[in-house]
Amino acid sequence: MSTFSTRRWVIGIGGALAVLAGMAVPGSAHHSTAMFDWGNELVLENMTIERWVWTNPHTFIYARDSQDRRWAFEGMTPNTLTRFGWTRRSLVPGEVVTIGYYPLRDGRPGGFDVRVVKADGTEMRQLPAR
Repeated sequence: MSTFSTRRWVIGIGGALAVLAGMAVPGSAHHSTAMFDWGNELVLENMTIERWVWTNPHTFIYARDSQDRRWAFEGMTPNTLTRFGWTRRSLVPGEVVTIGYYPLRDGRPGGFDVRVVKADGTEMRQLPAR
């Protein structure tokens, strides 16, 4: 293979890889909320916090109901929640709360966390009040 052909082949492969990499970034940077029944808030009382995960890109609350069934609730980013007054210490394991959430469409125990009401009545929202 001549030097010209080799250079052309390398440039072609490099260009193809650059196009593929460019296509992958938008796909991985965005994900949908279609798995949640958005806008249909349900409420669970007497939920015991197991774990509060304060991490990007989304926070998570893991809690158990009165029948010892485990639930998982996805939330907004720590950056967003900080603007609503949340911190990494907002919830502690063993704390009993009421959770308002948009349920998962497939019926699994969980959803998108909309608000948490603590035992003292303090309401912590993840989305602006309507």
